[in-house]
Amino acid sequence: MTKLPAKDRLIPMGVLKGAHGVRGEVRVKSFTADPDILFSYGPLMDEAGKVLLTPVSVRPGSDHHIVRPKESLQKEEWDALRGCLVHVSRDQLPEADDDEFYFEDLIGLPVYTVGDAPEGRVRAVQNFGAGDLLEIEITGLPSTVYVPFTRADVPVIDMASRRVVIPELSLWANPDEES
Repeated sequence: MTKLPAKDRLIPMGVLKGAHGVRGEVRVKSFTADPDILFSYGPLMDEAGKVLLTPVSVRPGSDHHIVRPKESLQKEEWDALRGCLVHVSRDQLPEADDDEFYFEDLIGLPVYTVGDAPEGRVRAVQNFGAGDLLEIEITGLPSTVYVPFTRADVPVIDMASRRVVIPELSLWANPDEES
């Protein structure tokens, strides 16, 4: 899997929740740790990079923000976009600290167990409701496996060396085997 350059990668940062009233405003739920920061990154795009909305003003709602966008759409058009993820270009985001990373930056990294040869690659970071999981493509297996993204299961994320270490990867690849 080849990663696009940072300037070409789009990161999902929120979701449209439909129109707010009849004056052209739209509700947006932010996925960011500081929900207000989403609106400082400039235009919000769909997964193809098309601008969905450019915030002109923003105010808090109950579990979302109410945005007055530059784009002029009717209530029905905003409602039709409900559930659409809004993205920001990766190069708009601040650099991560030395001991931090963005989940997006893990995608494509080789996965090692103990040796110097990679045994797989991170395909995605998923969350189905019970916590974050690394979806791993293991060399030679037809399907991916999910590994809980915990310090116990994934003790090493070395962004400088571009490697992920999962010592017990074989347990997740063969869940019926006893250790």
